[in-house]
Amino acid sequence: VQLQASGGGLVQAGGSLRLSCAASARALSYYVMGWFRQAPGKEREFVASILWSGSATNYADSVKDRFSISRDKVKRMMYLQMNSLKPEDTAVYYCAGKFRGDGDYSYWGQGTLVTVSS
Repeated sequence: VQLQASGGGLVQAGGSLRLSCAASARALSYYVMGWFRQAPGKEREFVASILWSGSATNYADSVKDRFSISRDKVKRMMYLQMNSLKPEDTAVYYCAGKFRGDGDYSYWGQGTLVTVSS
């Protein structure tokens, strides 16, 4: 699986941003796709995930009710709609993928920087 994230940028607190991730693989339906982020000086953390073949989603408590993950099967794109952004959301965001049943994510995109100003 090859992943390409985009859509990062600078936004004011309270604003919105949508990240995109282009995915290429022969059988994406067998994968779980997710978003992670890494803030300066902190470890990478899970943000959200979605089962490509269905609609099951999972969110970190810190973004629940503000962020929404989705995917477009036809376009082979995954999205992260981020609303009510806070300065603490500032981080490099990565899209990732793993085969269903695997524990760790094996495939990673290059990351896109999101900066939220106060």
